[in-house]
Amino acid sequence: MQLQPKPEDYPRIRRAVKVYKVTSVITGVMLLLLCAVMVMRYAFKVELFLFTPNGIAEFLPTIPKGQEAEFVREGFDLFKAILIAHGWFYVVYLIANFMLWSPMRWNFGRFLLLALGGVIPFFSFFLEVRIAREVNQFLDEKEAAIAATAVATDPDRQEGTA
Repeated sequence: MQLQPKPEDYPRIRRAVKVYKVTSVITGVMLLLLCAVMVMRYAFKVELFLFTPNGIAEFLPTIPKGQEAEFVREGFDLFKAILIAHGWFYVVYLIANFMLWSPMRWNFGRFLLLALGGVIPFFSFFLEVRIAREVNQFLDEKEAAIAATAVATDPDRQEGTA
């Protein structure tokens, strides 16, 4: 028998779903940006620098491996910033996954599935909709059952009494 969330955790789970949805979208967007960076870097052999002496934005050819010390690039390396930002947002995304996974008492495989959302392009968007719908539906059903039980056991709450 699978463990079920505790009723006292329901408000915490609702907050966790909201955090999960936001972090899922941010991580998904960052992953798509990261994929675009990789395509530009490895397929087109260019990098994007901002605020260079030659303009606001400039595509520069990638530096050959092992020759990084010989080239000094002026400006803000947007590609490196996207790499770093995705890494940190992925950590926040994993924390949000844990915040949802733990009180829901899911198995560890479910946590790994959630974690893959930040690694596989577009998967976080799919999971965000599916998981949020599943959790909200579960909580709505359980809270309705608790409310029905409370009404059935408390004569003061039953309809038709004065």
